[in-house]
Amino acid sequence: MNFFYFGSKLKYGESINMKHKSIQQLYDFSGKVAVITGAAKGIGFGMAERLAEAGAKVVISDIDDKTGKAKAAVLEAEYIHADVSDEKDIAKLINQAVKKFSRIDIWINNAGIFPSKPALEMDLKFWEKIQAVNLRSVFLCSRDVSEVMKEQGGGVIINIGSIDSLHPSRVGLSAYDASKHGVWGFTKNFALEVAPYNIRVNAIAPGGISTEGVEEMTKGGIKAGVTEGDAVKDFTARIPLGKLGEPDDIAMLALYLASDASKYMTGSLVVVDGGYLLT
Repeated sequence: MNFFYFGSKLKYGESINMKHKSIQQLYDFSGKVAVITGAAKGIGFGMAERLAEAGAKVVISDIDDKTGKAKAAVLEAEYIHADVSDEKDIAKLINQAVKKFSRIDIWINNAGIFPSKPALEMDLKFWEKIQAVNLRSVFLCSRDVSEVMKEQGGGVIINIGSIDSLHPSRVGLSAYDASKHGVWGFTKNFALEVAPYNIRVNAIAPGGISTEGVEEMTKGGIKAGVTEGDAVKDFTARIPLGKLGEPDDIAMLALYLASDASKYMTGSLVVVDGGYLLT
């Protein structure tokens, strides 16, 4: 049943059920602690930059220690090594973050890989590696950090999916697509499970974003019968807005989903793709 409130005598800016917060207050993350996996580069680092700018204490996690430590130093953030395909590493990451900051308010499951290979040419090791990094890690991280969030009275989890969570973008990404469909399915069901603990779980589905990984693809060889550089060009040509996105396009949405501006959102997926899925 839907309920509508008519005949309000509230003054402009007042709310029926909550104390009104200004835009500045909504996006003030002072005192909040955010952990981002796979955050040494690309989308992950873009989100780290915005959260740090908003006042959050940021933990950058990655397996690229050299880059991760350097990027963390730039933001005056914490760096913690973690291979998210390893359950023990995940536990260590959470424990170290809590030991350092006493809480975790925002957790972003960003780490992911997207190697390309047709399913007919794929061995089990290739398949399982992608599932471990892209999907199993989302389950393990979400499960374990939720125990911390339950104890402190709530939190926010953001999962980085893909437009491939909804529709395949090209041949050769069947393992990747399966993992990202799984991320979306897990997001919805887990959001339902942890809502009673004041934990919100949402997902972002980026389209083509100009990152270091995509740049490497443009220099790559032939995979799945297609030159990787040509695949990127063909993909970009289908985007109605005519260009790849930037990490900050995802970071600004993550900031919204992590903030009280989205306090009534959980179990949602937001597409950021320049209109690609319209084609």
